[in-house]
Amino acid sequence: MAKRALITGVTGQDGAYLARLLLDKGYEVCGTYAASFKDDFWRLQYLDIQDKIILLPLDLSDFGSISDAIQRSKPSELYHLAALSFAGGAFDDPIAYGDIDGLAVTRLLEAVRRINPNIKLFQASTMALFGDGDGKPLTESGPLKPTNPYGVAKLYAYWSVRIYREHYGAYACNGIMFNHESPLRGLEFVTRKITNAVAKIALGLENELTLGDLNARRDWGYAPEYVKAMWLMLQQDEPDDYIIATNDAHSVGEFAQKAFQVVGLDLREYVRTDGKLLRSSEAGCCQGDYSKSRDRLDWQPETGFEQLVETMTQEDLGRWRRWMRGERFPWDVPNCPDEKPAFSRASGALEKRRNCGSA
Repeated sequence: MAKRALITGVTGQDGAYLARLLLDKGYEVCGTYAASFKDDFWRLQYLDIQDKIILLPLDLSDFGSISDAIQRSKPSELYHLAALSFAGGAFDDPIAYGDIDGLAVTRLLEAVRRINPNIKLFQASTMALFGDGDGKPLTESGPLKPTNPYGVAKLYAYWSVRIYREHYGAYACNGIMFNHESPLRGLEFVTRKITNAVAKIALGLENELTLGDLNARRDWGYAPEYVKAMWLMLQQDEPDDYIIATNDAHSVGEFAQKAFQVVGLDLREYVRTDGKLLRSSEAGCCQGDYSKSRDRLDWQPETGFEQLVETMTQEDLGRWRRWMRGERFPWDVPNCPDEKPAFSRASGALEKRRNCGSA
């Protein structure tokens, strides 16, 4: 009999990649989407797996909704990925972040305890637990001192998982995920903002890229590899907490420079900085040490920094080229208001070529 998994937040970057991984392993996969607003399924469509997943609505602020999703899906493994994940917006609505990223995890743990305590649970935690990095690789035993409401909420969730594991005997794991990117990353994140803008600049659809702190350094990995680590955590005899990272850090400026190199352009001619984009709580350097995951899970990253940037840049370049050829395909850009001017220019260029008989 096939294993069954429930993935909360299956429409996100990690949820989509994890769903594909589990389907490839023969799982029956159920996934939740946000019941409170119109969710976007473009990632599942992009990976051609939407029709292979049982989709369920979920309201993380409602214990009854959480219980209903668990009872209907009857999972043996539960991967909790749904969250308000854009740290930059946490200061605008700290109460919402505290509820959805913090209290909701306790609701989930309690629902599992009441319905079926044998369910194995993975909780997506974050490097934001550690706050400001000092350039030294961070381990699972490092001091936890978040500097924004997002990190504080995630810290509450982290300790909830540990308390349910130690007090109730729950099989519950925290995956402390450092930054992980892919072509399915949302446009609100700086990596995808860079690769999307570079693609447009290369095609003459945009003239510049505006960024904040070019010196902020991050440990960037490849998302499809990180979801494999999530799965491995729930295959162990005993639950534990693990850092998933690359033990390598690069600056935002380096990321942008490499993206421009991919399309043969010079970053200095197109990038400008704007102090309004700086975050008051921006960590200087956050770098993780994945030694424990390597030793106990037999996991390690395979995709290097330059390959990651090139993969994302080439994918966005290909998307814009497809759009300019008149193709329609699952993509997040059409739903982003900031992209409307570029769409007008792209449509104009397409129409011009059609009038010249070259489309």
